[in-house]
Amino acid sequence: MNSFTFTPATKEQAKARIALTGPTGSGKTYSALVIGTGIGDRIALIDTEHGSASKYADEFAFDTLPLATFEPPALVEALAVAAHEGYDVVIVDSLTHFWSGSGGMLEQVDNAAKRVAGGNTFAGWREARPLERAMIDALLAYPGHLIATMRTKTEYVVEADERGRKVPRKVGLKPEQREGIEYEFDIVGDLDHENTLVISKSRAKPLAGLVVRKPDAAFAEAVLDWLNAGKPTPSASDYLMTATAPHTTYEELRGLYEEVRRHNLLAAAVLDPDGGSTTLGELIVRRGTEAKKEAGKQTEQTGRTERTERTERKGEAA
Repeated sequence: MNSFTFTPATKEQAKARIALTGPTGSGKTYSALVIGTGIGDRIALIDTEHGSASKYADEFAFDTLPLATFEPPALVEALAVAAHEGYDVVIVDSLTHFWSGSGGMLEQVDNAAKRVAGGNTFAGWREARPLERAMIDALLAYPGHLIATMRTKTEYVVEADERGRKVPRKVGLKPEQREGIEYEFDIVGDLDHENTLVISKSRAKPLAGLVVRKPDAAFAEAVLDWLNAGKPTPSASDYLMTATAPHTTYEELRGLYEEVRRHNLLAAAVLDPDGGSTTLGELIVRRGTEAKKEAGKQTEQTGRTERTERTERKGEAA
């Protein structure tokens, strides 16, 4: 029997999934704070840039988490803590470090190749790739808005200025990340050294191809308008509350798991009741197992009670 069922598509409200790319000095951090401030109230910034974001603390209100090593599971755990603390916006500044920084994906692959495959890079990727996938899934499933900055490799091109003189100009190329990562995001904006933002990829039709000189509150408002157009849906935090409620039954948890799966939130990073980092899907499964065992104990206890009562009634009848 076919288990697939098609249902009508609906436009649902969404949380921002924005990537800002550009060379060093193009204003990625500042632009991320401008946009983040315009779409949410409480902002958490995961700082991989040696505290550089704090230079803007006189202009923006945000909390920071500085990191010195960039293992992908560390980012997953940071996202779980941010979700638990209820931050509306998380800015990862920058995601590049989790690729090429200390402990990042390239180092993970190199270590895996040496550890399990005698230096075979392909085997190293096979070993390390799940770490990257879990990290990206956690980014995309964050219950609030997510903005990630990414450095681009740079090169110089020679162009004619307004007087016809040949002058060099620094331009950004592809992000320093795995090939195609920009397609994981709903909105991708490329910044240059004049702080001009070009929307190179967008699922938001009103923003597609937009060119913005120094992104401001008006641009953030346009993003928010697109995100809020649609049917409200529960977030990972809402599902977490249901999953951890003390009287949620096994059947309810089974239904919850399917609903969370349909909304692509199984990989959302959350904190379990003991304070450990896990995913929403894993937590629901664990709670379901516990609820099933508890239901079994209750059924067994009920059966013992009924048998005892029958025995007592027989004794009274005799």
